[in-house]
Amino acid sequence: MTVLLDTNILVRHLTQDPPEMGKRATAFLAESEALFLPDLILAETVYVLQCVYKVERPRVALLSRAIVGARNIITNDPAMLIRALDVYEHDRLSFADAYLVALAEADKGSSIASFDKGIDRVSSVERIEPT
Repeated sequence: MTVLLDTNILVRHLTQDPPEMGKRATAFLAESEALFLPDLILAETVYVLQCVYKVERPRVALLSRAIVGARNIITNDPAMLIRALDVYEHDRLSFADAYLVALAEADKGSSIASFDKGIDRVSSVERIEPT
């Protein structure tokens, strides 16, 4: 049986807010053998930590890398998530845009259609802006 993780388990564990739920989430994560982390849930976790809890970007990236790299966390493509977190942290893009960058880098010859000029900070991908 596959156990899918929801954002609230990760956020409660990372913030320990509220403390009672934080303890339960931490124990659940520690005791579980295999948990599937969908990419969308990591994206929402990044958003909640940064926008709701006001966690600084480098700390969000550090915590998220720890989640992706945990012994019992399964993802579709951990290397792509780590790359997206690197772009998010260092190029200061939203996680969604950083994820698009990681996808485009993984599929050589791909480009990103976007009005967001911030993507241009990442030289490894081409941004196409509709005219």
